[in-house]
Order: sequence, then C-alpha cells, then structure tokens
Amino acid sequence: MAASGRGLSRAMSASPCPAWRCTHWEAKGRLKPEYDAVVIGAGHNGLVAAAYLQRLGVNTAVLERRHVIGGAAVTEEIIPGFKFSRASYLLSLLRPQIYTDLELKKHGLRLHLRNPYSFTPMLEEGTGNKVPRSLLLGTNMAENQKQIAQFSRKDAQAFPKYEAFMNRLALAINPLLDAAPVDMEALRQGSLLQRLKSLSTLTPLLQAGRILGVRLPQYYQVLTAPITKVLDQWFESEPLKATLATDAVIGAMISPHTPGSGYVLLHHVMGGLEGMQGAWGYVQGGMGALSDAIASSATAHGASIFTKKTVAKVQVSSGGRVQGVVLQDGTEVRSKVVLSNASPQVTFLTLTPQKWLPKEFTERISQLDTRSPVTKINAPCAPDGQPLPQHHCSIHLNCEDTDLLHQAFEDAVDGRPSHRPMIELCIPSSLDPTLAPPGCHVVSLFTQYTPYTLARGKVWDDQERNTYADKVFDCIEAYAPGFKGSVVGRDILVPPDLERIFGLPGGNIFHCAMALDQLYFARPVPLHSSYRCPLRGLYLCGSGAHPGGGVMGAAGRNAAHVVFGDLKSM
Repeated sequence: MAASGRGLSRAMSASPCPAWRCTHWEAKGRLKPEYDAVVIGAGHNGLVAAAYLQRLGVNTAVLERRHVIGGAAVTEEIIPGFKFSRASYLLSLLRPQIYTDLELKKHGLRLHLRNPYSFTPMLEEGTGNKVPRSLLLGTNMAENQKQIAQFSRKDAQAFPKYEAFMNRLALAINPLLDAAPVDMEALRQGSLLQRLKSLSTLTPLLQAGRILGVRLPQYYQVLTAPITKVLDQWFESEPLKATLATDAVIGAMISPHTPGSGYVLLHHVMGGLEGMQGAWGYVQGGMGALSDAIASSATAHGASIFTKKTVAKVQVSSGGRVQGVVLQDGTEVRSKVVLSNASPQVTFLTLTPQKWLPKEFTERISQLDTRSPVTKINAPCAPDGQPLPQHHCSIHLNCEDTDLLHQAFEDAVDGRPSHRPMIELCIPSSLDPTLAPPGCHVVSLFTQYTPYTLARGKVWDDQERNTYADKVFDCIEAYAPGFKGSVVGRDILVPPDLERIFGLPGGNIFHCAMALDQLYFARPVPLHSSYRCPLRGLYLCGSGAHPGGGVMGAAGRNAAHVVFGDLKSM
C-alpha cells in the first residue's frame, strides 16, 4: 500500500454486519451408538486424525459442537457474496504427507501461491524522501537483494546467507514435527518392551543433531534468544529486521525482545507449498475449503462427521478406562478410544471427570500460559482500481522498526490495546475472485496487541471493540488514503470472542503459548507429550499437543498413528 494503496478510495458508508452465514456440513447417515474411535471437535487436526484412523480400518466418528466444521479454519459470509476466512487465513504449515496421503487435490483443494509474499511500506514524513520507501520480498533472491539494498547494501549481501542458515534449521526440525516426542513416561516406568519401543522415538532428535552438526550452538541460540539479538547479528537495517521479527511474535503475547521468540519465527518459516520452501498461500474458497477437503477425504473412506453434537463429558468405565462420550442431550456414544481436538483445558478440566486424573496433572493444565494478543478484523471493501502485485502479500503496517513492535507489546502488558498496533493485512480476493462480488474485495486484518483483560475495569463491549477497530483503520488510512471510505462492514473478534466462538483458551490461536517450556517434551505438560494422558484411552490431537498451533495437521496425524498402535496392542 503506501506508495500504491491510493486505489482503496471509493467512498461507501459502513454498515453493521448481519448474522454470519456459512456452509452447514451435512452428515451422511445417523449417529450410531458405538464406534471404534470418537473424535471431539471437527477442527482441522480432528478431521486429519479421523481421516488417518479410518484409512487404517478404525471406524471413526467426529462430533462437532458448532453447525460448521473446520474449527478456526472456516469460511463464513459477512455480507452476502463476501466470503471470509474468519479466523485462520493463510496456509503454509500443513504437512506435505497430509496433502498426498489424504489426496486433498482430488477432494477439491486448490491453492493460490503468493509471489511476492511480503510488503512493508514506510511512513517517512519529515525524512526528506519524496516517495515513501517500502520493502517488497518474494521468491526471487536477486530482486529481494535490490529491495533490501535501499536500506543497507551490507544487509542485501547477508540476506541469502541468513535464508540458508534458517532453512537448514527448518530442515533439522522437520523430522521432529512428524513423530510423537520421546515418551519419557515409558522410558521411566514402562515395561522392557515399552522402553525399547520408546527408544526409537529418539531417531528424529539424532537426525536433527546430525543436520546441524558443529553449528548446533548457533542454532540453539536462535531457539532460545530474543529474535532481536539473533537479527542484530545478521542485519543493521530496521525495516528488514522488523519485517522478519513479525513472524517471531505473531499470535504470541511476546515482544521481539522476549527470550525464545526465535522459535516462534522458526515455527512460521518452516512450512511450504507445492514443493516451495517457506511459501504461503491462500486456499481457494477460503480456509473452510481446506477443512471440507479433509472431511471429504475422511468420509470417502467411511468416517462419520456430525455437527451440532456437543460433547458434555468423557465416559469412563469403573476400571478406569475411557468407554465413550455423553452428549449434551444425554445421548451416549460408546467407543474404545476418544481423541480430543479441543484445548487441553477443555479436554482435561471440563470434559473429563476429575477423579480419573491426578491432581498434579490437572494443576499443570490449569497453569498453562494461554495469553493472546490477537484481534482479528474482517472487512468487506469496495475499492476503486485493480489489485497490484503488493496487494497479494502479507502487508506489514506499523512495522518500520522493532521498537514499534516492542512498544505495542508494552501497551498490552499494561492492559491497554496498542496505540500503534502491529497489523498484518491480507487481501485474499486479490488472487481468489470467488471470495467477493466483482469489483469488491475481502480484507483480513490480523492485529496485535490487545489484552484479554482490559485495565481499569473496562470490558470488551461493542464500544471498546469499535474504538480499537477505529484505531486500526486510522493506522491503515495513514498508509493507504481512502481505505476507510472503501469499507462496507466489519467483523471484530477480540480475544474473548476468539475464545467463545472457536474454543481458543484466552483467544490463543495455538491453544497454549508456543514457549520453550510448553514445547516438545513439555506440550502440553511434561511426561504427557505423546498424545496420551493419565486416563487410558483418552488422547489429545489438537494444537495443544506436539508440535503446536497453526494449520499444520501434524498433531492430528501423529495422534492417529499413536492411537492405532495402542489399539493393535489392546
């Protein structure tokens, strides 16, 4: 935007958004009284788990409380004709095996890859620059270097080396994503056979160490240090450092100065699409189309998916083993195992009878860090003009330097929405015309930082929501004059809304923070990171399990294989 955003200028009066509309999932057949496996929640991980289990011959039913499947990966309408990825909005992290194993293209998945993919405009009043500068990054390294050289020739030369360094770390981490963590409980207390089996889970760790080799200490620093410290060792120009740092804090209640923020960056750069490392793209038809493709793959092999089926509790036999679930209406559905795509807090503190879980375990679950800085705003727009290449990107606003990001974080720590929030603006309709009427667009605004609990006794009522949204729109207007006049409605989801609608505790898009003390061996808590829990037959398969959040599917896939192995040994 900035130098090119003036096309967003057609004036239309903003109107309130009507009730959301979305495609209802139509179940095939009736709910049976018994299955081999029941999955709680039809978020993308739950659907992936069901698809794999069904392929392995495990008769599986998915029970979703809402009228629509997909969890946060859902497409809904804000005004007739405008289709929004209401929560999740970009795709990159979905594991490549899932694409192929579940034949998602066959089941209708279509992608729009973005190139260029990142655009950071500058507000440079008073600097003497007649034309505001911007940083545009894409897949062409030579072009990237030309863009970076506007700010620093030294950084332009260092950028290819930095990319190679980070790609090697992503390559090393990759094997860890596709397998359950080392089962420390089995190693500690299991039978001899269980201990021998658990030793095989050390293989991905050994592979990672071999790839990193003698540079392991440097890579260790990336995972543990503040991202500002890491980036300062590579670069000198603030626009480049701030642009890269956005991936280290996005979705997380942390600052670029927070130790461990480097891992969050790595988590967001280790994906890829259609064989292109690090690529991000839009799903044609919105993120709900991805959920539909996974569901179609699952049902094609015999899985059953039901909406408006709220699970009230996990049912446990007198011998202390899961034997199914009870729905809110009293219906009992029996099963050998239950997989929960809900958050760890909902799964273990609400749905599971507490007498079957050790007190130490439930206390640890209740202490999980679920703080979220995110407010998602969806806005239908009717701008003048046609999209330019930079409008295909993630557009980073208020990201001229890392100090701006830190100050935005400090505001939220004090219980106040950021004065200059970090904004990631995406216009998926710039590549996918099916999302909006001709000449119109859908704009996705992923913003932070907004605290879950406001200071001075304030609450997130409509007035506070609109005050914050007005601030966001004013910021965008500074970069793209005319933007506010093009907006014809808006949907504002502050952290309590994300919790209420999508079941995200604290509004956290990862179910719980992607902090080093809540990863791998310790996700969700130490000794219970292998998708199992202290209650036999109950498994966690959502973002609160390894390897964490994002539309990745790894937790669902890994959990399905763990469950299948346990069923075989029953």
